[in-house]
Amino acid sequence: MKNMRCLVIFDMDGVIIDSEPLHLSCEKEIFELLGISISKEQHLSFVGTTNKSMWEQLKKIYNIPQSVTVLVKQQQSIYLELLKKDKTINPIPYVETLIKSLHENGYILGLASSSPHSQIDYILDRLNLKPFFRNIISGDDVKNGKPNPGIFQKISAVSRISPENCIVIEDSFNGVIAAKNAGMKCIGFKNPNSGNQDLGNADLIINSFSELTPNMIYRLLIE
Repeated sequence: MKNMRCLVIFDMDGVIIDSEPLHLSCEKEIFELLGISISKEQHLSFVGTTNKSMWEQLKKIYNIPQSVTVLVKQQQSIYLELLKKDKTINPIPYVETLIKSLHENGYILGLASSSPHSQIDYILDRLNLKPFFRNIISGDDVKNGKPNPGIFQKISAVSRISPENCIVIEDSFNGVIAAKNAGMKCIGFKNPNSGNQDLGNADLIINSFSELTPNMIYRLLIE
């Protein structure tokens, strides 16, 4: 890598692991318990944002009596239980190779996920990927979730790297918009299990991490 401090920021769900189907299954279970009917399109519109943000919106729409805090805790509990039972959790193909290659080439890596720290820590520990990330920011650490840019602004600040030297890898519309609103370049990963997400605002769209190299990311940053 050339003499420039670069921060590559990974989302986790749908980028590092293919967890969106598990998230959707968990949320669908809670919707059924609450007796509310949500269309698939509406459900997929929440991909990439925080649990808190999702439940704040749904509580208003459906007059759900439970507090947002109770709903979030219920969701986190069910999801973590499902996650621990799932023996098939593996990194998305080629993403582990990309992470290690970027690290070896001197890039600073960060993770900015809407998931709570408990889930992030469990997944990164299970996949032995935590040592590669200098800073990890969770949806717990910011007031507003994606598409608000706060999560990316925070990781830029704690990493002491300006937004123009940051590039985000995202799989959701909300995530791409958040990255662009933070003044960062963004690579959109087309994950079919994340639904038909509109990634059109990304600077580059890929279908596989085998398409990416550290040099490609560097060239995209300096364009």
